[in-house]
This record gives sequence, structure tokens and C-alpha cells, in this order.
Amino acid sequence: MAHIIVVGNEKGGAGKSTVSMHVATALSRMGHKVGVIDLDLRQKTLARYLENRLTFLSKKGLDLPTPDFRELPEVEKRELAPGENIYDRRLSIAVAGLEGVADFVLIDCPGSHTRLSQVAHSLADTLITPMNDSFIDFDLLARVDSETNEILGPSVYSEMVWSARQLRAQAGLKPSDWVVVRNRLGAQAMVNKKKIGDALDELARRIGFRLSPGFSERVTFRELFPRGLTLLDLKDIGVERMNISMVAARQELRDMMVALELPGVSVDF
Repeated sequence: MAHIIVVGNEKGGAGKSTVSMHVATALSRMGHKVGVIDLDLRQKTLARYLENRLTFLSKKGLDLPTPDFRELPEVEKRELAPGENIYDRRLSIAVAGLEGVADFVLIDCPGSHTRLSQVAHSLADTLITPMNDSFIDFDLLARVDSETNEILGPSVYSEMVWSARQLRAQAGLKPSDWVVVRNRLGAQAMVNKKKIGDALDELARRIGFRLSPGFSERVTFRELFPRGLTLLDLKDIGVERMNISMVAARQELRDMMVALELPGVSVDF
């Protein structure tokens, strides 16, 4: 059985597709077979990222490790069992088609609450939730008192993750390993960063997730997208000397891959 990685939250702009692309490509470059499904049927950012990659590699005559992207198949309503949801069937077929050929299946969820996202979360062996390092995004995980920053209770998204974990338990599956990735950690505003860190540490103990460092805000990531490239591809396209920002970003990727603790993965870059 493939190990299923789900990248999800219910807010846009947290870097889900950047994290998804780098995790999937890093695994591919380390010799693992990786399948990818994009559940954001409107924006399709990850799908476009991979499309850009194939186009760039074709133009340059390059052959770099690339995840296997699969579209959700179309399903006729007459093919559904009584009471069966069409999105459940489409996702089930896509995942089943990859499980026999992939070591890992990565599913990128939209930044909104959808049926597809709900189902995907229940499939997650590893759940990655990127968040910007601010109390605006902290609200994704929990409700906070505006005066004291005291945690009042879990958010709607955290409750959805809890429900998905319950479904896995009922099916006899192991609990999802939930990893919250702190993106866009600022170099300044140390007091605010510490407050968020303390609040995350407390919430992690209460609702059961682990914390991982993520990516800082860097121009490099915006430059990579049009060509479908990741930080690990730069030397293959002739970048002999990386600038300081590229080196730092590559180290951030390595730290995140180590923190994910994916089964059978030895981070070697």
C-alpha cells in the first residue's frame, strides 16, 4: 500500500502547493515512485506547476525525476451505488490507480472546505498543514482570546481533522501523523514569533500534531513556478553557484523533509 500524504488547510496563501511540489519532487529525486492528485479543481495550482515542469523539461531536453500526476477521472452518475457521492468515487478511483505503482501518493487540497477535502483528510497517513506564522493563520487551528491570546478551543478545521481521525480509527487504520508546517517565519518581530510558537506548542499537546519548520518568504519560489522547478533542480539546469537565499531555502527544505519522518525515507541532499 502506498503511504498517503495529504497537504491541506482551509485558508489560501499558506504555501500548500509550494510545499506539495517540493515534497513530491524531493521524494522522486530520492528514488521513490510518487503519484500526485490536485483536488483544487478551480485553481489547479499544483497541476499547473507540474504542467510547467513537463513543458520546461521537454523544451530543454532534460530528464529529471518528476511525480506522476493524475487527474480525477470522470464518473457517470449511473455508475454510482445508491447514496454514493460522486466525488468519493472519483477520488477513490484516482487513489486506487496510483496505489499499485507508487510508494507515496500526495494529495493537495483546496484552501476551502469541500467534500473532496474531507474525504482526503480521512485517507491521510501523513497530514501536512502549512500555515503562515501569524495569529491570522493560527485561527485556522484554534480560536484565541484577542486580549490574552489564550486558546479558547479548536477551530472548525481542527474539528474536521479530528473527525477524519475518528473515521480512520473506525476503519482500523493508524491515526494520521499530523504535521503543522510554519511557513514565512520572519527574521524580525521576535516577540510575536515567540508568542505564536508558545501557543502552537500548547495547542500541539492539546489536539495532537507535531511542528515542523517550513519555508521563509523568498523570491526564489516565485521564480521557480513558471518553469516547474524546485530547489533541488537548480544544478541540473546549469546553476553552478547558488546565492545565499537559494542555499538557505534548500536547507529549509531538508529540515522539513527530515521533520516529516516519512517511512523508508532517508534524506540525502
